[in-house]
Amino acid sequence: MATEGGGKEMNEIKTQFTTREGVYKVLTHSEYSRPNRVPFNSQGSNPVKVSFVNVNDQSGNGDRICFNVGRELYFYIYKGVRKAADLSKPIDKRIYKGTQPTCHDFNHLTATAESVSLLVGFSAGQVQLIDPVKKETSKLFNEERLIDKSRVTCVKWVPGSESLFLVSHSSGNMYLYNVEHSCGTTAPHYQPLKQGDNYAVHTCKSKSTRNPLLKWTVGEGALNEFAFSPDGKYLACVSQDGFLRVFNFDSVELHGTMKSYFGGLLCVCWSPDGKYIVTGGEDDLVTVWSFIDCRVIARGHGHKSWVSVVAFDPYTTSVEENDPMEFSGSDEDFQDQIHFGRDRANSTQSRLSKRNSTDSRPVSVTYRFGSVGQDTQLCLWDLTEDILFPHQPLSRARTHTNVMNATSPSAGNVATSTGSNGNSSITTTPSNSLPPPLPRSNSLPHSAVTNVNNKSSVMDGAIASGVSKFATLSLHDRKERHHEKDHKRNHSMGHISSKSSDKLNLVTKTKMDSAKTLGTSLCPRMDDVPLLEPLICKKIAHERLTVLIFLEDCIVTACQEGFICTWARPGKVGLMSSQNQANSPSGTVV
Repeated sequence: MATEGGGKEMNEIKTQFTTREGVYKVLTHSEYSRPNRVPFNSQGSNPVKVSFVNVNDQSGNGDRICFNVGRELYFYIYKGVRKAADLSKPIDKRIYKGTQPTCHDFNHLTATAESVSLLVGFSAGQVQLIDPVKKETSKLFNEERLIDKSRVTCVKWVPGSESLFLVSHSSGNMYLYNVEHSCGTTAPHYQPLKQGDNYAVHTCKSKSTRNPLLKWTVGEGALNEFAFSPDGKYLACVSQDGFLRVFNFDSVELHGTMKSYFGGLLCVCWSPDGKYIVTGGEDDLVTVWSFIDCRVIARGHGHKSWVSVVAFDPYTTSVEENDPMEFSGSDEDFQDQIHFGRDRANSTQSRLSKRNSTDSRPVSVTYRFGSVGQDTQLCLWDLTEDILFPHQPLSRARTHTNVMNATSPSAGNVATSTGSNGNSSITTTPSNSLPPPLPRSNSLPHSAVTNVNNKSSVMDGAIASGVSKFATLSLHDRKERHHEKDHKRNHSMGHISSKSSDKLNLVTKTKMDSAKTLGTSLCPRMDDVPLLEPLICKKIAHERLTVLIFLEDCIVTACQEGFICTWARPGKVGLMSSQNQANSPSGTVV
């Protein structure tokens, strides 16, 4: 698939890619940008972000899109795969002086064709509430910057609320506002409400109710992003200190934490059923964390630079009810046994819930998620049963033959499978690997798997020697293949293999926290958890990617040049070509 989308050069931008569902194609007529379509000079500006809302328009074209480019904010009708974008007619356009929009969020509860509530965060710390349909600006929060003077990193309406919203800043603080209340004319005074491990929550001390209602201080450094769980009860935050912290939002209790392999965490998202959280950041990795078990269950390595956005695809997450599978055969036979249907989001959600039901038949699930990064690449990943449930009965697992099987009978359970092509990165490829036993060690509190090459182990508690043998089996394969991988940023450590403990010691001498967490359940070693390989990894832009959104008919991406691209899902490209793309039926530029 290296040359799909035309061209043989590695640096050529791909206009299509293929997965097991079919071919995804970029629709050039559905590209949104500034009206002049000129690439934006993005140096020194804030990331381009995109927000969607559906206003239930009677015409059937109710989707609206908002995006920021530099000092400008645009609001358009989004026609997606149906019709070409008309950039000459924005519903609303705003140009700001002295500050730049950094993020925005629609209130989906209150949106109608006549009125939409849009929150916009700014680089100087303010938050504006606007109605781009009525072209009104109703309120400005933190106007005098008395609450926080630092850049707004994320703003979101509280799920299920018409008036509450949450704002995070690069100061590491997060504030809860009510649109009905004022911010006062003086700096707020706070009183402690709750304090925990590296976080504190304060209420506003005032005679009359005023904003902010709550102030959260989370971790060290910037709070880069937060995300509410699908049921709205929990809040996942990622910070520049490299920690994921998950809170019960109502009780402001800490539910669990996770530490990045290296550097800050930049992005976070929840699976559609709320059982898993994926993060991305400066270690170039995507990390999958189990909400129920509070532990890392997998990492994914495909990016060559920082990961800027992670998102689950609820429309390609497939759920299959099946009887326990007795199977042993070839790869082709095994693939035929698997169903990769595309369920709609609500159907997927309801069927995912059956997995916990004791009276239903076994349910097989594959979660699909994606990531984009500063390396201009889009990666898609599948999270499958063998990763999610590594200790399931062997009757439901496939038997596969590889080098390690031939070497040792016990090696068939090793998480890392040997690929047939020598230039691929070391992985546990979800669709062709056995349930790995290694993650078992991560469920033991503060336990470290003894690294064979690391004589001075970070922690004294060594796990049983059997686990060490498993880790050893993958060492040789990992060392050889990593020599072929070149890395874009020499200070970034997403490419670290088990051999690199010496390099790590150089970095972590100054940061004792990292040294203490590495090898624990907070931050397992690279050999302790399965390493996923992306289904696809394609360069799709000239500048760093800042947006990834999965919609029913398409995938939406955006880069720092200010171009928002629509990728038609398999079978959806014809919707447009039949109407206004007679000259370019594929909808792509080859």
